[in-house]
Amino acid sequence: MEKYFNPELETMPREALEKLQLERLQKTVRHCMNAEFYREKFAELGITPDDIQSLDDVRRLPFTTKEDLRDHYPFGLSCVPMRECTRLHSSSGTTGNPTVVLHTQKDLDEWANAVARCLWMVGSRPDDVFQNSAGYGMFTAGLGFQYGAERVGMLTVPAAAGNTTRQIKFIKDFGTTVLHAIPSYASRIYEVMKEEGVDPRRDTKLRVLCIGAEPHSEEQRRRIEQDLGVKAYNSYGISEMMGPGVAFECEEQNGLHIWEDYFIVEIIDPVTLEPVAEGEIGELVITTINREAMPLLRYRTRDLTRLLPGTCPCGRSHRRLARLQGRSDDMIILKGVNIFPIQIEKILLKFKELSSDYLITIETTDSGDVMTVEVELNQLFADDYKQLLTLEKTIARQLKDEILITPKIRLVQKGTLAKSDEKKAVRVRDLRKLY
Repeated sequence: MEKYFNPELETMPREALEKLQLERLQKTVRHCMNAEFYREKFAELGITPDDIQSLDDVRRLPFTTKEDLRDHYPFGLSCVPMRECTRLHSSSGTTGNPTVVLHTQKDLDEWANAVARCLWMVGSRPDDVFQNSAGYGMFTAGLGFQYGAERVGMLTVPAAAGNTTRQIKFIKDFGTTVLHAIPSYASRIYEVMKEEGVDPRRDTKLRVLCIGAEPHSEEQRRRIEQDLGVKAYNSYGISEMMGPGVAFECEEQNGLHIWEDYFIVEIIDPVTLEPVAEGEIGELVITTINREAMPLLRYRTRDLTRLLPGTCPCGRSHRRLARLQGRSDDMIILKGVNIFPIQIEKILLKFKELSSDYLITIETTDSGDVMTVEVELNQLFADDYKQLLTLEKTIARQLKDEILITPKIRLVQKGTLAKSDEKKAVRVRDLRKLY
């Protein structure tokens, strides 16, 4: 069967791909003039759509931020009349106005095609059974994966989030072969399988797992693969772009192909806003070039990654992003040191005695700011106190080598830390904000 979902676009030579990008960029910039927000931004910068004559000219365009979307809530960045819009998605908006993203029917069709490309790329085919454990409704991962899986032609199981016992029953009864779950929930599914005496290799047909929505380490990915007996592929989506389908690993598992016929990608220094050197980590900035309802120019994702050099053995010409290192706004600054939670996770998951659930707490004491890392034990190791003390010291030492700070380590019983079947795992509590 065909290796590519859309061979013409996925393997398009770079010169032709960049020509297509420029054509779509110029069209998008002209289209953005339908939004007062962008008209004002262009006037402030003293530029017009005619100034965009090359892909390098993307750097002349204004940045767009999540705050801009919130400040112009709900429809201030729309570029089409509301009668042409078919659906909207939004963030939770727990700290003010949510971000709202509009879609025309064409936008939804293109979104489905992008997700279908991703699923096909990791070996999904029409005779597979796809189960989606993401939340539906306003959360884009539900309907985004749903329509992409249907476009591939798979039998889809819209299980939605939560009720892990039911998820496992569906996996067994319906012969699920392809599963989508956030990493922390994939680990939760395995825990419940163990509790119920289910062997994923013996009792299920699972072979492909799509994971995303949370920054996670390579160690966590490999642990999930070992536990569930699957190949786990990293997915990158962002609701402001469309949702899942922005970038995805191929079967090589050596970076996430970002669909450059949909997006123009930049990596910038989040402080200076200038491009970083080729291959360096910086903030991912994305310009949409295939959207009708609400195209976004130079959207600052706050996600930290880098572009990988070279070509991929899979034959796709679209460039690859390295796995996300975290978010620029999630970075912990402690005693002058910049720390990302994923650095801590990478060390914790080296220890077979530990589960994948942990919580980092930072608080101010009389002696200054202190970091405590709570991590759940596997039940097997929960009663040997001498061993626990030695383990705590070993973890603290290895973390110091990685992050240059010695945290307090607190090993807790399995099931102690709060879990959610629906939301991204909470990894950091910064209580310094309260002082």
